[in-house]
Amino acid sequence: MDFSSLVGQMRKLALEAGDRIMQVYASDDFDVRAKSDASPVTEADEAADAIISAGLRATYPDIPLITEEQADSHALQATTFLIVDPLDGTKEFVQRRGDFTVNIAYVENGVPLRGVVYAPAKGRLFYTRADGQSVEETGAFLKDNAGPSREIRVSGPDNAALMVVASKSHRDAATDAYIGKYAVRDMTSAGSSLKFCLVATGEADLYPRLGRTMEWDTAAGDAVLRGAGGHVVRFDDHTALIYGKPGWDNPFFIAHAPGVALKR
Repeated sequence: MDFSSLVGQMRKLALEAGDRIMQVYASDDFDVRAKSDASPVTEADEAADAIISAGLRATYPDIPLITEEQADSHALQATTFLIVDPLDGTKEFVQRRGDFTVNIAYVENGVPLRGVVYAPAKGRLFYTRADGQSVEETGAFLKDNAGPSREIRVSGPDNAALMVVASKSHRDAATDAYIGKYAVRDMTSAGSSLKFCLVATGEADLYPRLGRTMEWDTAAGDAVLRGAGGHVVRFDDHTALIYGKPGWDNPFFIAHAPGVALKR
């Protein structure tokens, strides 16, 4: 795999999808429908999916593509694939809270090696470079040329004063009870895959998720966090989260900076 070309293409498609999402976001009104699992979907989800899928299939026709919005792709089984959530955080999008992202990742042998997370309403763009190092790009976000960027790195956590990030829309008593096992300096809430990125930049030390997620929800953020020196592990046994599982469901997991003394 030519990672330089891959990262450039994923970055460009994420930006193009983000532009379309923001067009819908800026409109006075847009339709919100419920999918078969009762989760919301909008025209922004579908338009972003169309942009990203067309671009990836044209460039990488031989690599399986799994996307949230295309149910037929969910029946695929593969260990090496591209995986897309064209609009992660649809609830935040509908409520106009801004914490939504475009997520594209490349998984090889069950490991998310490269990923792009773009938060168009926040003006934040994270991705893994060709060499695997994660960066946050700044500037105008030109489609064909990456702008200035800074390498990002996880924190050196203080287990007596941890910074924790948790979900805005999926916070529950079980999550609060688990967080209560740690010595927490402060907490913040974020939507979508931004939580992985906050750990990747050192803005948080720990992100536990005790709820249902799918691989397209996590792969890109996982790749960004890994490229910043962090880890994503299963909640039950603290082994690395792997991808390509039947049905694309994730177990509960913990994203963290090395050095966090994980609890059970």
